[in-house]
Amino acid sequence: MIFFLACKKKRAEKLLCRNPTLSSESTSFPFPMGLLVMDLVALSRPIPLSVLQSNSSNLRTRRVNRKLILSKPLRVNHLCNSCSKRSSLWRTMALDSGKHLRAQRKYSVALDFLRESVSVDTPNTHIIRGDEGFREIGVSEKALTIPGLPDECLGTPIASCFWVWKPKFTVHYEKAGSENVNSPALLFLPGFGVGSFHFEKQLKDLGRQYRVWAVDFLGQGLSLPSEDPAPSIGAGTYSYWGFGVETQPWASDLVYSVDLWRDQIQTFVEEVIGEPVYVVGNSLGGFVGIYFAACYPHLVKGITLLNATPFWGFLPNPKRSPTLAKLFPWAGTFPLPANVRKFMEFVWQKVSDPESIKNILEQVYVDHSTKIDKVFSRILETTQHPAAAASFASIMFAPKGELSFQEALYRCQKNGVSICLIYGRDDPWVRPIWGLKVKQRMPETPYYELSPAGHCPHDEVPEVVNYLLRGWIGSLESRGSMALPLLDDHEYALQSGISRDVEFDKEGKRKSVQVRFFGSNASIWNQLSFYVRSWIKKLGSRLQ
Repeated sequence: MIFFLACKKKRAEKLLCRNPTLSSESTSFPFPMGLLVMDLVALSRPIPLSVLQSNSSNLRTRRVNRKLILSKPLRVNHLCNSCSKRSSLWRTMALDSGKHLRAQRKYSVALDFLRESVSVDTPNTHIIRGDEGFREIGVSEKALTIPGLPDECLGTPIASCFWVWKPKFTVHYEKAGSENVNSPALLFLPGFGVGSFHFEKQLKDLGRQYRVWAVDFLGQGLSLPSEDPAPSIGAGTYSYWGFGVETQPWASDLVYSVDLWRDQIQTFVEEVIGEPVYVVGNSLGGFVGIYFAACYPHLVKGITLLNATPFWGFLPNPKRSPTLAKLFPWAGTFPLPANVRKFMEFVWQKVSDPESIKNILEQVYVDHSTKIDKVFSRILETTQHPAAAASFASIMFAPKGELSFQEALYRCQKNGVSICLIYGRDDPWVRPIWGLKVKQRMPETPYYELSPAGHCPHDEVPEVVNYLLRGWIGSLESRGSMALPLLDDHEYALQSGISRDVEFDKEGKRKSVQVRFFGSNASIWNQLSFYVRSWIKKLGSRLQ
């Protein structure tokens, strides 16, 4: 290995004079004084110097008084190169795992520069980032290419169905792929305010290979009641259902809570699907999914959380805290109390306003090129249902579930329920830190982070989510003989982690999404520091 380090310009010139053949092939770039972590893994083939592009603006600091001169193609094995501030002498030392972390964190910018400087045309190039607590490895500088979504004519037809759970409790659901008799069954659970329509991109695509269902929770989507649970009588008649005085017998105990939805999913799986399923839940659907899996593990083959909300409900659960629950006279039942009716009329006018809905969608969808017209129209259609306002009030004031999110995770872990985490990194509501907390508690759980992607990655980047779901389900169905997505040739990435760009065609354009797999050795504190640095870096670029 030919590796030249020069502390001063004159010394560098002397080295070049002694080796005149280097001058035409050498590339130099400045870096801050102190410790500089190169942290490269052994390469299967050398990195030509032509791919190390000089870009001093990426490393511009107040004290740039050293230059790194690299000669011909080189191989580097986990080296940490440091400069002594006193003697201006260079020394090269081995970088062991867990050591020199301060240096790694201090000069992560240098690593970013080195990573970004490697040409995409260089095959078999690996880069490790120790400053983030996991290895960011480009298995090949060429991005991984995956299939796009099927054309409208090639996608699996979606059937819209209704199922009567109880008298007056009619549940809407959609299904696809019924002809795939011997294939695994998948059940998708939507987030708050949406319905089964939010998973149409999964039903059309995954329905070609699996049997797929998506269900509307009671009180949402098309699972709203067909009759008024508390009709108004007399001159003070309300246009909203549920705002009356007396409750209908069928709605006497009705509360749109996570306990109700858990029981709804249990009966749906038993009566409609008829076998254990793979559950996939987004936001609220993720909370209900993990709650359902914790209570009925025999009905769940595995569960995938898509930016799952880690909590739901504010009032105490009457079964868990009966004494405390008595302090709250109303907890989402029908009819709504008079003071709540007036408050909800005001709130509902704001929430159901089309401009408010558009603003919310703009927050949760990071890529504004994503077509959300259909999602917007379906949400707006739901808000115009006469039972929507009272259902919204019941959901907001419903008590907590009998189990918290963490308790449900513990039960799933205890019962051996397989869990997969797929989170949009740019979610403004459920930040990736919540997924990292699950990963920290369950280190063997695969955790994928997508960027750019927000609160609804399944609708924003369905190509990537469907690809990951196929790979994860295939790995479970094969009992581990099939590797997890992105880990085909890199088993060590299970511990260290891996990052890779994934490309696909979308509406005639080439799109790219960065997918990070967090290994079992990932540290939540290192990830937190990385997110803080990323936020500061973005803030600085905006202020410039």
